[in-house]
Amino acid sequence: MKFRPLHDRVVVEPLQSDEKSAGGIIIPDTAKEKPMQGKIIAAGPGARGDDGKLNALDVKKGDRVLYGKWSGTEVKIDGKDLLIMRESDIMGVLA
Repeated sequence: MKFRPLHDRVVVEPLQSDEKSAGGIIIPDTAKEKPMQGKIIAAGPGARGDDGKLNALDVKKGDRVLYGKWSGTEVKIDGKDLLIMRESDIMGVLA
């Protein structure tokens, strides 16, 4: 299935964190924190301003981004766990 986000929304694939701590202890799924980094899979065209002009997004497909711990809506598309969020929920792009 193909999915194209509308307006200023982006589809983010969360990047999984390590399953071991720095000391070598294996962290179970129930104790893991939600990931706060992800890769943009798709991005909408942008939002319309008050003047009716389209304001393009600052992020693009393939960018690694940092977002809030509870940002976005969790969805499952083609068996993948993804997040759909507004561009304003993204804190920044990782270099």
